[in-house]
Amino acid sequence: MLNEEDLKGIFVPVVTPFLPNGGLDLASYQNYLGKLLEHNIQGLVINGTTGESPTVSWEEVASLVKATKKSMPGSSIPVIIGTGTNDTASTVKRTEMAGRLGADAVLVVVPYYSRPSQEGIIEHFRRAAQVGVPVIAYEIPSRTGVRLTADTTRRIMELDGVIGLKDSSGSIGLISELTRFDCKPVLCGEDILFHAMLAAGASGGILAAANVETDAFINVFRLADKDRFVDAKKAFDQLLPLIQLLFQESNPAPLKWLLARKNWIAHDTVRLPMAPITYELKLSLERWLNS
Repeated sequence: MLNEEDLKGIFVPVVTPFLPNGGLDLASYQNYLGKLLEHNIQGLVINGTTGESPTVSWEEVASLVKATKKSMPGSSIPVIIGTGTNDTASTVKRTEMAGRLGADAVLVVVPYYSRPSQEGIIEHFRRAAQVGVPVIAYEIPSRTGVRLTADTTRRIMELDGVIGLKDSSGSIGLISELTRFDCKPVLCGEDILFHAMLAAGASGGILAAANVETDAFINVFRLADKDRFVDAKKAFDQLLPLIQLLFQESNPAPLKWLLARKNWIAHDTVRLPMAPITYELKLSLERWLNS
């Protein structure tokens, strides 16, 4: 299982490939995984936002985990499984099941939709962490409808069993507050802010765009890790056009189109209410591919 020291470098949140009829496409998934495993990534995240977790059943999550393990026999690459919901009991149950599937850690999002109090959110994470599988807390207020305060985040990160934070808060404000004092690792979850968060003390990132330009993201991290932030910024700036395109419409639809265009997955199918990308964005991504 993962510990705090392991949360360093580039972690890739995987897409969930679907067939045109909406079924799980495990053949595509294994082909796509083979491409990712050619790179020196520090972990895979299954059933996160990029994996369309709201529309993926737990049975399908189990199939993806089994296919992942089959694709990398003997590999030490950690597997992180998204288990967070807006129901604490469900989150605890999914975290227990993830442990039985062999998860090295779980990604638990701040409870969404119900907009609980800060105290309720802390207790939610306490219950998840008590399961015994290492927990990475996930702050993404643009999707949850509630924003953690810096104090609440510190209290969550101080819980036994919580090993770090994925920060998709939309700015460097939270990580700047957290890193003023000793704290557990913070992974950037906001692709466009990757360099800025590294400069503010992030230990790496869980980045959707790293599905495509994996080595380039690894290079940005390595340069920053050597305190070569100017060089890291120059390298990161080369990635900005891709990042901007991939988040021009809702993730992961643009990423899936690009992966299908590269023949890593067979189809760019997303499940409703997600919809395929617009014709205009397809043209822009095609221009990026040919540039």
